[in-house]
Amino acid sequence: MIHGVKKYHPAFIAVELISFIKGSIGFLIFLFVFKASSTSNWVIGGRYLLLIAFIWTMISTFLKWHLHRYEIAGDSLVFYEGVFVKKQRTVTLDRIHNQKSNTTFVHQWFGLTSLTLETGTTGENASFIFPVITETEKIRILSILEQTQDFLLEDDEKNIEKQINRTIHFRSTKKDLIKASFTSLSFLAIFPLLSAIYFNLADFFEIEDSAENAFDYLLMHWWMLIILLVIALGLSVIIGFIKTSMKYGNYVISDDIERIYIEKGVGNFISYSIPKHRVQAVIVEQSIIKRILGLASIKLISAGAFEEENQETSSLYPFMPKQDAYRVLQAMLPNYLIEEHMERFPIKVLWLKLLQPYYLTIIALTGFGIFKTEWLWVAAIVFGLTILTRMLDYWFTSYIRHGNTVQIRKGGLTNETFVTHRERIQQITVKHSWLQRKFGVATLTFTNKAKPLHESELFGVSSTEAGSFYSWYQNKKRKSNDQPRQA
Repeated sequence: MIHGVKKYHPAFIAVELISFIKGSIGFLIFLFVFKASSTSNWVIGGRYLLLIAFIWTMISTFLKWHLHRYEIAGDSLVFYEGVFVKKQRTVTLDRIHNQKSNTTFVHQWFGLTSLTLETGTTGENASFIFPVITETEKIRILSILEQTQDFLLEDDEKNIEKQINRTIHFRSTKKDLIKASFTSLSFLAIFPLLSAIYFNLADFFEIEDSAENAFDYLLMHWWMLIILLVIALGLSVIIGFIKTSMKYGNYVISDDIERIYIEKGVGNFISYSIPKHRVQAVIVEQSIIKRILGLASIKLISAGAFEEENQETSSLYPFMPKQDAYRVLQAMLPNYLIEEHMERFPIKVLWLKLLQPYYLTIIALTGFGIFKTEWLWVAAIVFGLTILTRMLDYWFTSYIRHGNTVQIRKGGLTNETFVTHRERIQQITVKHSWLQRKFGVATLTFTNKAKPLHESELFGVSSTEAGSFYSWYQNKKRKSNDQPRQA
């Protein structure tokens, strides 16, 4: 199956240039607005450097658009890249695990989108990105991909039928967005922003005296200060809600027999899918605020998941009521059942945690003792917080193993529940320090396939239970070795 070599839409140039301008907006404002009347050599030099960078970006972007190509030849996807040094990247279509579509404001202006295909590997072949393509081209690529991977997709009518057969499990409402904006504390973002603006302006304009006079005036007229604070808080709430709506608005979670689909975003629209058979584990996260409000965030650890800083592409709606989150998870992945009642550790594990070295306290004592002796009391606060954190961690740590499933819950300030199956575990490691051996306990580490490998530790398991866990995992290997013989 050969579809010919294709180049990207000409709007690729506009998207790249606007992205460059967006990334340089801070330098533009500083050099051409705040320093508009400056004749300093470094300011003038900065302007010229920015201009040179813009010209170079224009030239390199045009060359990339003109020279970069891609094609689907047979069962392979081929990328032709490079401006001065030519490079060819090839991947077979059956190696592609996940797909993600991202439609920014700029893409929407031209009626275009972007598509990322993840292979589940690392390095330069970890992902193949189509930065600017039409919706028709995206559908064509995904259709070929699904045909190759035996998704029984033969034409556009079956594609439409497949979308109709999706079951929608969650759709965000205005109430959800309001709750999310307060839970994420995004409404407080305006205060550090105003502070940063003030101190930056103070460095270039003599506003210290006038600001002090204005503050003194407001203190004498306290009612004006209250009004200004209320206005600032109101603006911050509005800005926080808008920011949250842009990110989590139109959030839809759906699935069919084979995949989980997530769509989100207002303006910057993102959609992606996760094959159910590639889900390796499930993590339920709850911060203190979420525990108070009864909310939870569920993350799916999958082979070939997208490598992003906050890993949000593997997360369901992060501000869903806990019971609703469990319901959605149970409907889509019935094998991942969350148990609320688990086994706690004996009190000796708490004493063991409290006897662990206090490295942060030692660093604080040493640092303040050398450089700031009058601040030594901070080390006492660090010591107290460390003890509190370890006590909370002990209190909330528990586990359960039933059948082929293991579930671990741990964490004090942020609670994390980890659920996986024996056949999804790549490796179990049992380790114990000298102190742990004296207490008769060990640490278990479960390794699951992901990018990068995901590890979850269980501290304080008795040596007997650790051996039982290890034997339980070894049975997986024996069964997998026996299956070919039985066949």
